[in-house]
Amino acid sequence: MTDAARLRARPDLWTGGAPPPERGLHPLGLGGPEARGRDGWLYVPTTHPLPGPRPLVVACHGAGSDASHSVAPLRAAAEEYGLLLLAPDSRGPTWDVIRGGYGPDVAFIDRALAAVFARYAVDPACIVLDGFSDGASYALSLGMNNGDLFTHLLAFSPGFIAPAGQVGRPGVFVSHGTADRVLPIDRCSRVLVPRLRQAEYEVEYLEFAGGHTVPAEVQRAALEWLGVGA
Repeated sequence: MTDAARLRARPDLWTGGAPPPERGLHPLGLGGPEARGRDGWLYVPTTHPLPGPRPLVVACHGAGSDASHSVAPLRAAAEEYGLLLLAPDSRGPTWDVIRGGYGPDVAFIDRALAAVFARYAVDPACIVLDGFSDGASYALSLGMNNGDLFTHLLAFSPGFIAPAGQVGRPGVFVSHGTADRVLPIDRCSRVLVPRLRQAEYEVEYLEFAGGHTVPAEVQRAALEWLGVGA
């Protein structure tokens, strides 16, 4: 296991008190001038009472995209279930391990997690790493490296897994469209899911009739599998 693939931030012990007043969508403000505008977002539900520590979903976007594409489809679910939603931008056009090795994106996600943990009550029993396409591949890979932090991994249409090591056994949800022409299912999830199961992960696997996308009913199935309550 390489240290470059390890996240160090951990949620603080929550001792009670009122939920923080900062609600809605907030830029992380961690990118710096050298990041060329790549930063990320934190979404805190505006209507949910947020009693006690809340589940946290860390959402990884696809290649050539940014964090705004991760936030938009999850905002309604965040409101319904009282989820904190952290959506970082990759430092480049896609995630570091795909571009040559773990490093800058791991460090940035670690900083973002530390900022969230310092301000919000996060439930350590429900810290989720989520992703679509390249983001799904990254969620599986980084999640396997950090299973002592992430309790669940959600991978929508992943292409590969490239863990630097294996720590813990988070639960895994994988979905893939049978007509996906970007990352064909026969070369991707139908290969990856057996590998994960051979590595003793418990995997919930859902195939659907469709392409390279995340249908609303698939997202709902993933949330139901997580067991997050309102």
